[in-house]
Amino acid sequence: MYDTTLRDGAQREGISLSVKDKIKIAQKLDELGVDYIEGGWPGSNPKDIEFFEEIQQFSLKNATLTAFGSTRKPGAKVQEDDNIRALVRAGTEAVTLFGKSWDFHVLNALETELEENLEMISESVSYLKEHGKEVIYDAEHFFDGFQNNPDYALETIKAARDGGADIIVLCDTNGGMMPWEMEDIFRKVKESISTPLGIHAHNDAGMAVANSLVAAREGAMQVQGTVNGYGERCGNANLCTLLPNLNLKMERQGVSEKALTGLTALSRFVAELCNIVPSEQQPYVGYNAFTHKAGIHVNAVSKTPETYEHVKPELVGNKRRILVSELAGKSNVMHKAREQQIDLQDSSEIKRILEKLKTMEYDGYQFEGAEGSFELLIWKEMNAYRRLFELEGFRVIVERSKYNGEDLGDIKCEATIKVSVRGQQCHTAAEGNGPVNALDNALRKALEQFYPGLKKIKLVDYKVRVLDGKDGTGAKVRVLIESRDDEKTWSTVGVSPNLIEASWLALVDSIEYGLFCPHVSTVSQDSKFLLQKLEESR
Repeated sequence: MYDTTLRDGAQREGISLSVKDKIKIAQKLDELGVDYIEGGWPGSNPKDIEFFEEIQQFSLKNATLTAFGSTRKPGAKVQEDDNIRALVRAGTEAVTLFGKSWDFHVLNALETELEENLEMISESVSYLKEHGKEVIYDAEHFFDGFQNNPDYALETIKAARDGGADIIVLCDTNGGMMPWEMEDIFRKVKESISTPLGIHAHNDAGMAVANSLVAAREGAMQVQGTVNGYGERCGNANLCTLLPNLNLKMERQGVSEKALTGLTALSRFVAELCNIVPSEQQPYVGYNAFTHKAGIHVNAVSKTPETYEHVKPELVGNKRRILVSELAGKSNVMHKAREQQIDLQDSSEIKRILEKLKTMEYDGYQFEGAEGSFELLIWKEMNAYRRLFELEGFRVIVERSKYNGEDLGDIKCEATIKVSVRGQQCHTAAEGNGPVNALDNALRKALEQFYPGLKKIKLVDYKVRVLDGKDGTGAKVRVLIESRDDEKTWSTVGVSPNLIEASWLALVDSIEYGLFCPHVSTVSQDSKFLLQKLEESR
């Protein structure tokens, strides 16, 4: 298994990894058990040169670090080529060298003779072998080249073989091959050369993983890819899909079974460092990979997971999720309740909760991403819950002042609120950088004297979704708030044609859930009393 996230993956638009980021990712890949980690191209930029210097301070336990670069330039002496010299100075045990396999590229991109290209390949490989390097030769555009001129494409990899390449990797650089084409060409190459072969596939036709698996089945000894399939254009073969398929479907141990359980965590770790929102639909490691929504599915999965799951989510470090929505049945509600340690036995209770759920979703609520609000809904329908405070009223003022036509500064927002807690009225005011922030500050100011645990609850995300754009500024909006404390994260939802009211509803749910929930560390004495009542109601 060969990872090129730090070089090929970093070529995706929007990714800019620091040297520290690259070192952190390399360490995680090493922990997973990847055999080779391509660190970058030391001949192309100062950052990669610094990476190869800094990584020497860290010891990789499983992986061999490789430096990446091209064959010597046309007409140059190999020992004087700056790129080749940079590969030697990188200090890695292995180097990955790429060269041209497609005569069209040789003539039009390199603008050199076909015979000169063969000499460039063999001389570059031979020089690096003389310097004690393990040489992995990437045959760039090999499959396009083979389709255009098979004899010349084969000559290029034989030149690498003659130079002493340890492994020759056939590259679908443009990512346009179909699996049956890949299979046919790979078989023909095996008949012509005995050097171990590898595969490097891009995903422009959506076939990178499929083509890599075909190549592995045809005898490829090395499979290259990137975490989450990151890469230029449409990306590379996704190692987070390749590894489980190799291990679980083809019985080829890309990494150990134990290491495979860390795959989901690795996927999300790399996404975080790359500042890219993880794909929820990604096979195996995606948030929705083992998520069930339809009532019939949930009913079956609750009895036997294999009915709608092709592998166990735990094998790749993921977990099963059951959603609640207007498509839900009783099984969904019961499963979600059990997740929160609420044992629903009364069929009339379940029916009432389900009817309430569907009515609220018809009005625009969505509980798939707001499990805190759903749990509160259950408690309320069980009559096992009373509010921690009563709202008597609030007012939000948004002001922007001008003097002689000139702005006097930023927009000012102030919220005034009246609440009642255990019969005591509290009247407070607070400012914020927006109306919702001001309202949040005012509410917290009023409640913290009664519920000190509220200080640990932080709002970490706030999303607004317009439900029906045809109504313009009068459309209903759905507000989703994510909150956390020291131990747990939860989400709540509010819906209204008024943005402030929708935000208020989600905000109140967020605070009440955080104070009430038995799994949150900030449970107050009053919340514990309510939980006792909840137990009695069961």
